[in-house]
Amino acid sequence: MNFKASPLAPGLYLVATPIGSARDITLRALDVLASADVIAAEDTRTARKLMEIHGVGLNGRPVVAFHDHSGDGAVKRLVADMTGGKSVAYVSEAGTPLIADPGYELGRAAAAAGVAVTTAPGPSAVIAALTVSGLPTDRFAFVGFLPSGKTQRETEIAALRDTPFTLVFYESPKRVHGLLLSLLNVLGDAREAVVCRELTKRFEEVSRGTLGQLAGDFEGRAVKGEIVVLVGRAGAEVVDDDAIARALREAMQTMRMKDAATTVAGAFGLPRRQVYQLALTLEKDT
Repeated sequence: MNFKASPLAPGLYLVATPIGSARDITLRALDVLASADVIAAEDTRTARKLMEIHGVGLNGRPVVAFHDHSGDGAVKRLVADMTGGKSVAYVSEAGTPLIADPGYELGRAAAAAGVAVTTAPGPSAVIAALTVSGLPTDRFAFVGFLPSGKTQRETEIAALRDTPFTLVFYESPKRVHGLLLSLLNVLGDAREAVVCRELTKRFEEVSRGTLGQLAGDFEGRAVKGEIVVLVGRAGAEVVDDDAIARALREAMQTMRMKDAATTVAGAFGLPRRQVYQLALTLEKDT
């Protein structure tokens, strides 16, 4: 299908692109890509290929790279194009720009310069994963990528422990088992979870179970592709002081007292101040 360019008003157009199947692109996204004066892309090769698949010609229009390492100069050049009367379409490598993808600095700079910022909405791995997960979708929290270090990662998970929303994480295939273990350590092995891999692609896979089951399933497994991990919302638990003290002593063997208190408080759904005071008491008694 060939698209005929139509004039676009000056401004920034954030264009969602497929996360897998090229046919998931919207007609409006193709219209914008066919019409924009400048195409900015996280990966110019991917953008050119997508436009070629759908018969969108460049006709001499520039395709410029813009990603997390582009710097202030690239932002200023694109904003200058827009304030000079040009339309700029921005695409990340796949999915919706800014959602764990580049584009944030460009969007803010364009808005600050008084430039119109709009979107051609479409594919997003977050929404796709929620749709097929089988977990509650009425309230969810998108967390994105957690730190790669175990202690910092588990500290952040602990802060989310009692959040009454479905939690959505991105992870690399090499670290997915480590993430599942950290989730299990902090949230317990019975929490419902889902691992989505290669959504909308040929080898799409959705693995459902408890954190304990999934951590076992992915142990030693070589995994490829894009990964989304979802965790069910917190449930109420009743714990005694001895259990909290045991968890604190174990955590304080490998963590600073402050981090141990944060982790244990999150794991048991308790106020951090309360657990920190107990940690101080335990330290004095040793």
